[in-house]
Amino acid sequence: MRHRLVIAIVFAMACSCWAALPVYAQEKLAVSAGGVSLARAMLCETIEALEPHNTAVAFSIAAGQISCFTSFEGIKAETYALHKWFRRDTLVTAKRLRLKPPSWSTYSSIQLREADKGPWRVEIRNADNQLLQTLRFSVID
Repeated sequence: MRHRLVIAIVFAMACSCWAALPVYAQEKLAVSAGGVSLARAMLCETIEALEPHNTAVAFSIAAGQISCFTSFEGIKAETYALHKWFRRDTLVTAKRLRLKPPSWSTYSSIQLREADKGPWRVEIRNADNQLLQTLRFSVID
């Protein structure tokens, strides 16, 4: 009987700790809009064998380029996603990337110049221009 009581107390404590976690820690990782789910999104220096390498949120100008890697699931028909690259609040470029069923990984890149230092963001959008996720980063010396 005492053993069951200890298990019940431990279980109750575990449940209360889970409830105390921030909401973002409990959410499903995939972000969905229009039937397509964004499974992964990250910024990196290089893409090798269709996998991101040297991920970061601050990139040296010496890196020469930055890539935004995205992976999608639940694709029912060929469609596309958008990567909109902003320096400060100015749109620098928008890349339209094809997605094929049932899942697809893709990326876009920008070349870095001395004038590119400062805050950046990449908006990842679906074919209906719905925002799926925003990735923020900085370009530094």
